[in-house]
Amino acid sequence: MAEPVYKRVLLKVSGEALAGDQGHGLDFNMISQLCDALQDSLALGVQIGIVVGGGNFWRGAKNVQIERSRSDHIGMLATVMNCLAVADVCEQKNIPVRVQTAIAIPTVADSYTYRSADENLKQGRVVIFGAGTGSPYFSTDTGAVLKAVELHADLILLAKNIDGVYSADPVKYPNATRYDKISYSETLEKRLGVMDLTATSLAMENHIPIRVFAVKDPENITRILKGESIGTLVSEN
Repeated sequence: MAEPVYKRVLLKVSGEALAGDQGHGLDFNMISQLCDALQDSLALGVQIGIVVGGGNFWRGAKNVQIERSRSDHIGMLATVMNCLAVADVCEQKNIPVRVQTAIAIPTVADSYTYRSADENLKQGRVVIFGAGTGSPYFSTDTGAVLKAVELHADLILLAKNIDGVYSADPVKYPNATRYDKISYSETLEKRLGVMDLTATSLAMENHIPIRVFAVKDPENITRILKGESIGTLVSEN
């Protein structure tokens, strides 16, 4: 078995990715494939944490009918539902897992602390982080980078519905060019939408590379961990 290139990574999975082709709710076939990839990653000896989005149930910034802070709190709860679903499938596959949330929900999950998360990762458990940063107006992308910085991750794996970073939206512009590698500053200048501006700036300030790849084939995760150049690498100039 090939040696992994990375020791500890932070995987960001959108809620939409967990919904699969149906676009909403949970696609348990997709989640099962994702968990298989997590199991393979652990077998490589890689420590892996996951930040899960909630867009398959709720998108706080786009629900203008109610006050933004409350809408974002609903979104945080949506991420926790996703965390519990992924954790349950992990447990069905005998994958050691812990769920930690940025807001206290003691009956369903542990509250996040750096020391607990770090120890669980060292013990070979997958740690799934819910509720984003715990504060409104911050995306789960920002929450992912924040966790990656605090836990000293070597790489952020950004699982998307497209296979990398493009010069324009490839759905609207079929002739858009996919980048193999691009700098943080260029993604910010061109507003390429890799992550939101806050998240990208935080990754840049802390020199954490981001690998953007297609989640449709979850085995891409282990391929990347073994050093394959899949998707787009966002890093220093």
